[in-house]
Amino acid sequence: MDQRRVAVVGSGPNGLAAAAALARAGHPPIVFEADAQIGGGLRSAALTRPGYLHDVCAAVHPLGVASPFFRSLSLERYGLDWVHPDAPMAHPFDDGTAAELRRSPRETADTLDPPDRAAYRSLVDPLLDGWEALLDDVLSPLLRVPRHPVVMARFGWLALRSAAGLARSRFSGPRARALFAGLAAHTFEPLGSIPTAAFGLVLGLAGHAVGWPFARGGSGRIAAALAEVIREHGGEIVTGREVASLAELGEAETVLLDLTPRRVLDVTGERLPFGYRRRLARWRYGPGVFKVDWALSGPIPWRAGACRRAGTVHLGGTLEEIAASAGEAWEGRDPERPFVLVAQPTLFDPSRAPEGRHIAWGYIHVPRGSDRDFTDTVERQVERFAPGFRDVVLDRSTRTAAGLEAHNPNMVGGDINGGAADLGQLLFRPAARLDPYATPVEGLYLCSASTPPGGGVHGMCGFHAARSALRRLG
Repeated sequence: MDQRRVAVVGSGPNGLAAAAALARAGHPPIVFEADAQIGGGLRSAALTRPGYLHDVCAAVHPLGVASPFFRSLSLERYGLDWVHPDAPMAHPFDDGTAAELRRSPRETADTLDPPDRAAYRSLVDPLLDGWEALLDDVLSPLLRVPRHPVVMARFGWLALRSAAGLARSRFSGPRARALFAGLAAHTFEPLGSIPTAAFGLVLGLAGHAVGWPFARGGSGRIAAALAEVIREHGGEIVTGREVASLAELGEAETVLLDLTPRRVLDVTGERLPFGYRRRLARWRYGPGVFKVDWALSGPIPWRAGACRRAGTVHLGGTLEEIAASAGEAWEGRDPERPFVLVAQPTLFDPSRAPEGRHIAWGYIHVPRGSDRDFTDTVERQVERFAPGFRDVVLDRSTRTAAGLEAHNPNMVGGDINGGAADLGQLLFRPAARLDPYATPVEGLYLCSASTPPGGGVHGMCGFHAARSALRRLG
């Protein structure tokens, strides 16, 4: 089959996953990427100084290592090596101690207040027993009969709650409540809304089941491995080629768009029916991100020793503080004491900085489209838990929410998740259809994070969209 009869627009993790699935099924596509480098959010670059290799967007990949599709590709054969920190995550407090998400649920529980240790085990252990079955359903469209109904029922009655409500009802002490709030705050939703508990549960369970690893050499290695799969099976990737209209794709009869709804409307023009265009135009984006990359003369001087063995550190103090920060960004207010996610890959992958030096990465949620520089705000939060942090900063690179969209138009207003993930937009993503990946135009499919199951580096949006296209291709 002529590979140019199948095209994928966009080479983010979902575009690459869709292309890999199509190529392996005997329909090798041509992939068009507007940038000079593939990957979308899966890129690595010397953002501060030569020899300091930073992740442009995504850095830590619990869902990447867990992804059923990525696992089926055996990406290790194409040079991908997962680096597992000693502990997936630490959550420090003002008293110099920290709660930890460790691979062992028992060891995690031991870092919590004594009354909550049994409660933590009773929450995660039953779900962890059915982890692979649960992941199979969670990373699929929600509006279908689950393949594992008993496991999903056990998960669902907990997941369909707010993170704040579940934490307060399950735990009595501040450490467990804060730990769970930090997990759930990876979503961009207010922690008092449903189903934010689902995000906290999935990320916590992933930490126990598979860890929160980095890609050795940077996140760009994931994109490079996926590209090798595509090429090995006859696909082609063209960089530096922006597709502004479907007409530019010539003879392509099957097209998959790794674009969020606003960009889909730009590219398709009048090709889509009015009603479907109207539904895409109503798609809501979430808060944006402000991101800082640091080149460091040494490791971050955390007060809590647990933070020195964790790949990811959550800076936010108590559940109440984290919930307030999430609410501010959602309501369009600038956060003054934000929840900061910090990744410190060179503690475990020293190849990414000169000998004895380090890199770190931090971001906060901010009002959508904000062009404010929050560097001082972010660094004050780091200093709160690591006094003397600024003394080890050699250089920094920052990107505002507006700057993220300028760099990647798919990140509308700096939203890195492809759109708000409230209950309505999780169920009907991006519009109410029996097949959420197929558009009303024959042969045209959507495969970005704006389709189920949503944001995250797992490739499952692209995989499911490719399966939808393959039902027509045969």
